[in-house]
Amino acid sequence: MIYSGQQCACAGMTTCAGMKIRVGVLQRSYPRNYPSLSAGARIAVILYPGLTMGCQYFDPCDNGADSFTIAIPQYTFGRGCLREAGARAVGLGMTRVGLFTDPFLRQSAYFATVLESLKQAGIDFAVFDEITIEADDASVERGAAFVAAGNFDGVVSVGGGSVMDVAKASMLYGLHPSDDILDYFAPPLGAGRAMPRRLLPHLACPTTSGTGSECTSISVLRINRMATKFVLANPVLLPQEALVDPACSDTLPAMVVASTGFDLLCHALECFTAKAYTRWDKQEDPLKRPLIQGANPWSDLAARQALEIAGEYLQRGVASAADHEARDQLMWGASLAGMAFGNSGTHLGHALSYGVTHLMQDVTTTGYSVESPFVPHGISVMLSAPAIFRYTAAAAPERHFEAANLLQCDLQGAGVDDSGEALAGRLIGLMQKTGAPNGLGGVGFGPADVPALAASSARQVRAIANSPRATNLVDIENIYAAAISY
Repeated sequence: MIYSGQQCACAGMTTCAGMKIRVGVLQRSYPRNYPSLSAGARIAVILYPGLTMGCQYFDPCDNGADSFTIAIPQYTFGRGCLREAGARAVGLGMTRVGLFTDPFLRQSAYFATVLESLKQAGIDFAVFDEITIEADDASVERGAAFVAAGNFDGVVSVGGGSVMDVAKASMLYGLHPSDDILDYFAPPLGAGRAMPRRLLPHLACPTTSGTGSECTSISVLRINRMATKFVLANPVLLPQEALVDPACSDTLPAMVVASTGFDLLCHALECFTAKAYTRWDKQEDPLKRPLIQGANPWSDLAARQALEIAGEYLQRGVASAADHEARDQLMWGASLAGMAFGNSGTHLGHALSYGVTHLMQDVTTTGYSVESPFVPHGISVMLSAPAIFRYTAAAAPERHFEAANLLQCDLQGAGVDDSGEALAGRLIGLMQKTGAPNGLGGVGFGPADVPALAASSARQVRAIANSPRATNLVDIENIYAAAISY
């Protein structure tokens, strides 16, 4: 779909300049009580020079971008929909499937459901489960060898973000080998090697309510020799279909729900407060437009509802596995947040989380059967979030105030200038009520670790540049120092 004209990114109705087309922005992109849908599109939204998006945040800038591109998979949501896996795979033309999962999920009822569905559809398959709980280059190397030798015509992934991210990258490196895994990563980390135009069809079946990887063109991988994570991003990595069964979350431990829920929350909050796409330099070649392209009206739509869901259901979902409404909504919210940040990018929350997972020592997390050191991704993102949004609110106070309202902050008597403090207070309250660590000190870091943390995270150049507020190394150090304890 191509849409040209003026669209309001805030609320209400507006008339497109010179086109006499009325455009309404949905306050909720789908009914909140029980979503069930199937849709898919790749959308280019093109603005003519001089037109605005009906919101000052997206006002044109000199030499700034005047268009943004949206990519989402065909998407199916509903309890029991994993039984559709075989039919969905057939619809994608699959006859022999590379089935990605992890050792724990391979024993689960959800994986068995997918397996049986593929069998009933007459699809041949081979299983790959050599994936670590945090996706890394070693898992991808093994997965690439599996793909290269498998003679597959499609891939199905069943698992959390690590499984889906490894499946994406394994197809890339298995079908289009590289001497160094960093070759396909963007500079300055990698060589920026051109990616192929297409991989195998991919049906992604998430089992946790956090990463939204089923809806993104992103694979986050730990590069072991550098002891930190980096983002591999390209439209070719986007799954063709997502099959999201919220029943998969019924058996998740409370801290897993908390961690993945914080990832959902921070995805939505970061992309909603990210630098506007109009403030990124215009790309003369539209095919070179980066996925981290800044906040835009599309990402706003999905992020708003994801923030509402996090504010209403995160604490409930952690408190009780029997609260199916809450856990269903968190699964839906995770996908919404993925649709949002996958088309805008995140910023400081995720950038600063990678320093934590790089330098963590002698720490474990309840609910995860992983040897020390281990801090779950969502927790590593949330640890610095209150300090980050206190800092970024100065650059976009209205956005932060709206986000605080969506998260059900108590804003009585508060003004826009209080948005950073209000938002930070709400995040700290959610951390306390869900049993999350109290800042960086809760996972073993102290003031002496701040310079090393900052130096590590400063390598996340693109995400830092997506912050609404220009941020240097000293700023990062100050944020970490403020995040030691709340």
